[in-house]
Amino acid sequence: MLEQGAQVMTDANGISFPNEITPVEPEPSQWVLPVDGPTDDSALVAIGGDLEPGTLLNAYRIGLFPMPVPRRRIGWVSPDPRGVIPLDQLAISRSLRRSLRRYTVTRNHAFNDVIVNCADPRRPSGWIDRPVINAYNKLHLTGWAHSFEVWDADELVGGLYGVRINHFFAGESMFHHATDASKVALVHLVDWLNNTRGQLLDVQWTTEHLVSLGAIDIARTDYLELLKDAVSPNSRKNDDETSQ
Repeated sequence: MLEQGAQVMTDANGISFPNEITPVEPEPSQWVLPVDGPTDDSALVAIGGDLEPGTLLNAYRIGLFPMPVPRRRIGWVSPDPRGVIPLDQLAISRSLRRSLRRYTVTRNHAFNDVIVNCADPRRPSGWIDRPVINAYNKLHLTGWAHSFEVWDADELVGGLYGVRINHFFAGESMFHHATDASKVALVHLVDWLNNTRGQLLDVQWTTEHLVSLGAIDIARTDYLELLKDAVSPNSRKNDDETSQ
């Protein structure tokens, strides 16, 4: 059941997605998160707080995201440099184009299944635990967190999830159980962002895998400037493009 004030959204063809709702602004966070950057190479700027929707959204809006620290505490990090994928520079190889024809992709049809697969404890450097799963499911149910699911017939073989605030998308994690399945999810994410006035795709840190798909590093100061515009409902960049 949709929460009061939420609306069922439709795509460009008028097809409804009952699991995709207009975002509902949560109660404000009781925590004041710092806006200053890290003082060392750890990217860590604060420890503590909670994973309530208001706290998470406030963090993303000022360039932070949560990561676990020892003793089951929450760390808030802001890497410098920051990894992003320019939406007009996604690199699609010939083999990836073949994979795009192989799979079926959905959006917001199996959010919990995606995040649970991303949380597989057998994955190297796994950090997604039950509190994180619960927190992002809550964001999903209020319209802020989204998933892309990649299917081979009826089997979920890949996907990703993240948080969207207006023209900004924070990619949180992805997984695959079949060749190129997570890459296929990313291609569909970028296509969705390009078709819905997206501006900034944050991937936190670059990896060899992400660089092969077009990810780049930018300075934290530059990232924060892009972020400020992207999270605004009245984006200067989109207004400039519309007026041309």
